[in-house]
Amino acid sequence: MNVGILVLGRKRLGFDPEWGAQMVAAVNAQLAVAPFTVFRPSAAIVDDASLRVALAECTQAGVDAVIALQPTMGDGNLALTMGQCWRRPVVMWATPEKPTGSMISSCSLVGAHVFASTLRQLGLPFELVYGMPGEPTTVAELDTALHLATALPRLQSSKVGLIGYHAPGFVDMEADPFELRRLLGVSLRHLSIAEFREQLESYADDEVAADVQRVLAMELPMEDVTVADLALSSRYYLALRDIIANESLDALAVRCWPELPGQLGQWPYLAFVRLAAEGQSIACEGDVDGAVSTLVAALLGFGDVYLSDWLAHDHDTVTIWHGGAAPLGLCDPVGSEFGPRIARHFNNHKPAVVNANIRADMPVTIFRLWRCDGEYRLAAFEGQTIVPRQPLLGSNGLALIPELDVMELFDGLIHAGMPHHVAVVAGHHARTLKRWARLAGVRLI
Repeated sequence: MNVGILVLGRKRLGFDPEWGAQMVAAVNAQLAVAPFTVFRPSAAIVDDASLRVALAECTQAGVDAVIALQPTMGDGNLALTMGQCWRRPVVMWATPEKPTGSMISSCSLVGAHVFASTLRQLGLPFELVYGMPGEPTTVAELDTALHLATALPRLQSSKVGLIGYHAPGFVDMEADPFELRRLLGVSLRHLSIAEFREQLESYADDEVAADVQRVLAMELPMEDVTVADLALSSRYYLALRDIIANESLDALAVRCWPELPGQLGQWPYLAFVRLAAEGQSIACEGDVDGAVSTLVAALLGFGDVYLSDWLAHDHDTVTIWHGGAAPLGLCDPVGSEFGPRIARHFNNHKPAVVNANIRADMPVTIFRLWRCDGEYRLAAFEGQTIVPRQPLLGSNGLALIPELDVMELFDGLIHAGMPHHVAVVAGHHARTLKRWARLAGVRLI
């Protein structure tokens, strides 16, 4: 991430310049150890002309996000200039007042408030960070705000692929390329199962054999599966990997049944697990919005994403289960009783799925992005995984949701049109997702 820092001043000095200088020094100290590149414009920003020059320099330098800092209150008119010259989300950082003395020292929060309300009335997105530079909470808040500010434009320039169609009967996952582009800015690239099969059959046997060795190096136990069964799984992996690269895809949804196990004799879920471990956003059953959901999680830095059925629930738990494609990072350790093992599908006994329990005692966020009634909607709630009550084959997990009546929650979600897949990520991220939805103009449910 390349971040521009804009120190907004004004020609007439005001408030406590020494305190403002201390805040700038503290901000620079925090940014000096930040995990991103910092770009500083060449001249001080004190008026319309200098702000325009600074933003032009940020654009030329390939800045992904700008931080607007008012160590002492700047000129509120510059919010209008900012809105004209920087159409992407702005991160405003307000620093605190001097804790001693009887005089107002900075009015930094007031200045940020003026900018924020002006940008909002202009219909432009922004995020606000308020805190003392260098404090852990401030560092974390700035990191979140920058991920939010960069995630939206990256999503709006992204491309999602769909191989085949949605799975039979799963009409709730129908993709509309025009609504996807109009509402989220995402382009859809549709490929047929025949095109996928042609790619899959294009690899020489020695290339496939070399990839099988990479699978064996993962040291996953195998249940009723042999090394000979892994060749087709490797072809799946190579074809999906190359389609993602050749088509410049940021996410991919695949109609994984009935054609693939029915016509080719195997499931692609082991390949999905491997791609997920490489940071690819991938969804089963032709779930395009599910793939976009996983992409949003990746852009926000949440880590591994498990796309799950909402299999069952009671008043305080949700059974999160699917056919065997959960990322290894969310599962019990390899080698444990319910750790990942390459196996056959629970239903038709064809390889190659990855059976594993979602590990217990892990804070999780369950969320979903979907289209209904001409708009995109998002639901997100938090909980913690516990040991599943039933040893189900496939990807098997149980999430305790202590703050909500899950039966009431489910009733509200299905009446809002939520499809039957939900995304599961480690950590509590509902607040960040809700802030992203606000930036993206997505309705919260």
